[in-house]
Amino acid sequence: MRVTRSVSDVDALTDAVLTASKLLVAVSVRSIAAVEDTITLPQFRLLVVLEGRGSMKLTALADHLGVNPSTATRMVDRLVAADMVERQPNPESRREVVIELTAEGLRVVRGVFRRRRAEISRIVARMPESKRRGLVNALVAFTEAGGEPPVDDLSWL
Repeated sequence: MRVTRSVSDVDALTDAVLTASKLLVAVSVRSIAAVEDTITLPQFRLLVVLEGRGSMKLTALADHLGVNPSTATRMVDRLVAADMVERQPNPESRREVVIELTAEGLRVVRGVFRRRRAEISRIVARMPESKRRGLVNALVAFTEAGGEPPVDDLSWL
């Protein structure tokens, strides 16, 4: 006998979010496929952090990514070699450097986001229109609860 869960059931909601996240990860992986030979998904995440938050010190970047500074250094080294990020003197302290996104890095981020947006748009278009508004409200509440800042300017997509 199958037990029906209510929408307020945390386990049911968690299962639904996990299932949706599997789909979103698959979309993300496909959207980066065009640059797959150039960068890895973790390296792409580094580019996205820099695009969204601006230049950062290596230790802050490592903390934000949840990796050791040595891992972040290796990621940055590879991205410097690919001309996607650069090290610049920190304007606040010339003894430190900050990591910045280059024009090439920004081009890669925007291209991947455009492909991701197109695929997600195709998926959303297949949803019944009556369910779309509820999804918007649920996702906004979910991201707010998770502390993710809203994306303010998507005009470049």
